[in-house]
Amino acid sequence: MSESLGREDRPAVALVTGATSGIGRAVALKLAEEGFSVVVHGRDQQRGAEVVAAVEAAGGTARFVAADVSVPAEVKRLAAEAGQVDVLVNNAGFSWFGPTADLDTDTYDALFASNVRSAYYLVAALAPAMAERGSGSIINLGSMAGQIGLAGGAAYSASKAALSALTRAWAAEFSPRGVRVNAIAPGPVYTGGAAPERIQALGDTTLLGRAAQADEIADVIAFLASPKASYITGAVIAADGGRTAV
Repeated sequence: MSESLGREDRPAVALVTGATSGIGRAVALKLAEEGFSVVVHGRDQQRGAEVVAAVEAAGGTARFVAADVSVPAEVKRLAAEAGQVDVLVNNAGFSWFGPTADLDTDTYDALFASNVRSAYYLVAALAPAMAERGSGSIINLGSMAGQIGLAGGAAYSASKAALSALTRAWAAEFSPRGVRVNAIAPGPVYTGGAAPERIQALGDTTLLGRAAQADEIADVIAFLASPKASYITGAVIAADGGRTAV
């Protein structure tokens, strides 16, 4: 699937942020399976090495770049070390849920730095070169929380809604020059991070009556990265078991 994005002398390169666990890890493994050379991003060297080893054990190619994407200088360095990127998956970030009055300023700022600002400046660093080459795919990790109201999720929901807005604006800016920009808005997903009982409870509210596995989200992202999605840009794809449909 990566052939139309790469060149004869190299495979297409995919940078996946937050790829050492959960959805990001599943995406890195899936894109490597599809023929991409994957740049695995994270903060933990050991976990990064484990993902690279898993990719290589399956016959794929990957390398790890450590960076704290909440720090602008680290985002710039990550982009430089990643080199020429054909697919960018903006997955890094974290969630915070609780009463609005309980969210302190430092955590609020960190939430938007990780979830929104990091994606903004990675796109700023990488998308112009994609547009110059006339091809590329950018996939942003939104959430159903960016589409519906969840009590206790005001700040997190706002950060994910911001990614949806950025997706549309970046599509308008870069797609006329061949760069497709889309977002996926997952529902509840078992990632190993969030409390499983909370994920299960949210899954029970979906039309399918369950939460997703990370691989199910990775499959949609791999589709958006592939030539099979060649006519899709500026879209926010719901992968939430029907939760936002009703």
